[in-house]
Amino acid sequence: MLTFVEKLIFVLAVAVSLYFTWQGVRRILQNINAGRNKPDWKVVRGKMGQAIFKFLTFQPVFRFRLGTSILHGMIGWGFLGFLLINLNDVVRAYTDWSILNNLGLFGDLYRLLADILNVAILVGIIGMVIRRFILRPATLSTRQTTLLDPSARTGINRDSAIVAGFIFLHNSGRLLGESFTISLSGQPDPWQPTVSALANLWKGANPLTLQAGEHLMFWLSLGAVVAFLPYFPYSKHLHLFFAPINFALKPKRRSIGEMSFINLEDQSIEQFGAAKVSELGYEQIIDAYACIMCFRCQEVCPAYNTGKILSPAALEINKRYNFNHGGGVDRPLTDLISEEAVWACTSCGACVDICPVGNEPMRDILEIRRNLAMMESAFPKQLETAFKGMERNMNPWNVPQADRMKWAQGLNIPTIEENPEPDILWWVGCAPATDARAQKTARAFAAILQAAGINFAVLGKNETCTGDSARRAGREDIFFGLAQGNVEILNEINPKRIVTTCPHCLHTLKNEYPAFGGNYEVVHHTQLINELLDEGKIQLAENNENQVITFHDPCYLGRQNGILTEPRNVLGQVSLKTVEMPRNSAKSFCCGAGGAQMWKEEEPGTSRVNVTRYAEAKTTGAQTLAVGCPFCLAMMVDAASADNDSMQVRDVAEIVAEKLKV
Repeated sequence: MLTFVEKLIFVLAVAVSLYFTWQGVRRILQNINAGRNKPDWKVVRGKMGQAIFKFLTFQPVFRFRLGTSILHGMIGWGFLGFLLINLNDVVRAYTDWSILNNLGLFGDLYRLLADILNVAILVGIIGMVIRRFILRPATLSTRQTTLLDPSARTGINRDSAIVAGFIFLHNSGRLLGESFTISLSGQPDPWQPTVSALANLWKGANPLTLQAGEHLMFWLSLGAVVAFLPYFPYSKHLHLFFAPINFALKPKRRSIGEMSFINLEDQSIEQFGAAKVSELGYEQIIDAYACIMCFRCQEVCPAYNTGKILSPAALEINKRYNFNHGGGVDRPLTDLISEEAVWACTSCGACVDICPVGNEPMRDILEIRRNLAMMESAFPKQLETAFKGMERNMNPWNVPQADRMKWAQGLNIPTIEENPEPDILWWVGCAPATDARAQKTARAFAAILQAAGINFAVLGKNETCTGDSARRAGREDIFFGLAQGNVEILNEINPKRIVTTCPHCLHTLKNEYPAFGGNYEVVHHTQLINELLDEGKIQLAENNENQVITFHDPCYLGRQNGILTEPRNVLGQVSLKTVEMPRNSAKSFCCGAGGAQMWKEEEPGTSRVNVTRYAEAKTTGAQTLAVGCPFCLAMMVDAASADNDSMQVRDVAEIVAEKLKV
């Protein structure tokens, strides 16, 4: 137990520590409150259970870097346990009462848990220190060409060293202190095996020396906590508290790619997107404080992986260092991420999906694009052709609406005028309706629907672009007009079900149009084909070919809308031998066309995104690369042509249509 003087000093030290800690916390709250909009507390209540589950299980962490994640779990779970253990140690220091020596079996189990967690934390932190400072993998930093706050390049390692030093000091101090206590008692504690083993080292030591050691280790252990607290609001260790807050306060979204609604009919709106930090949402400012600076988002970013200057991690880190160094909320966002990096994003959602603390750097980038395109007219000039096409002819290919049904010549495809009450409304999409290669997908899917006897119809000349590319490129005005027109037509038809061959159309119809009053059941063509096969409405000829196929998951199909099993089920029923690419399913690598990249040149880098993905497909040894998106189809066909390779690139519908049993 502490002496009276020690108790007094400890109380004063805690008071001073909490005062300076509060100054840091107060600044954080001011910055968050400066952000646009406020939390919807009804949504927060509904998400609280999920947030607590993610926080307690660290479930998002274990999706990537398994070994590192285990070390992180040892530290994280240990830290959670030590919130109670440290409180108990303070109570014991002031009253000499402890769970360690009371409450029977509960006390025994408590001592065992404290012993295990203490060792786990030390092993975990030593492992992390070896990884960061000795092994130094490239994944823990970023290229010199990436715009990263200069102070962050050294500051991240310094911060890591301070945090690691604090944790090691705190936990080793407690371990030693407990060993002195056991040694003084003269009896080993079977419920504290590590502490008891350590206590054997002090056999025969002077009791006064052991008592002095107890007091010293208390100050070393809990004194480290008191000393660290004022630094805590500035350290990356802050993620321990902001991660669950982030999970709970994020607005409810239908998909990780769903963008916020802007009512362009509201004449009072003067600002579109975000030009400075304060014009981001409150949750996007929280992202900066939740960021653990692990660079996982960068590791999965297709732009960064192909040598471009975009790093989603650098964006979040720059936001954080801007706050830590007094930059405030009026800082222009293009000081924190270059315009070139902004336009390199494919909006694939990989950074959002993989982040273990729920950050959404892609959303920041799309808000910056909105501002650049709408307020500054600053966007890649190659996009002008697509914009004009969507404005004049309702599609980025700039094909006249009168030619919208040319793809269907000779197929007897019913329009909604000819069949006003179909079971399925087929949203063909701009690419299958206008692009020569994608038209083969449309014709194949038409053959499948007709073979199954499905009562379906298309909008024909009334169908326009959903506006996905316009919205991802920041042109909210073009998207708004297209969305309003499409929702008006669809609500008048009131379709029972919509099927589309394009994941971008699916995403927009399903996730973006509800904000405009359009709520529909939307499925992808691979989902419908899977249903038709399961129900026996179509049958396939037996396949005797020894052909290997690999499937490329479109970002807007798999990662952003969770449609992963149906395409694989279909390919399995085609009786082809299927193999997976190293990056597949929700962790699939992008084709490079999303985020309006289809309509512009890629930013300079070491490789093109589609070429990188196609090379990965080749490593599987497959003869056929199957896709489920017209954008992916175009990009993979281009890569195959450039490579002069024999691997076929085909949509799932084409593969199935070829095997239909007539």
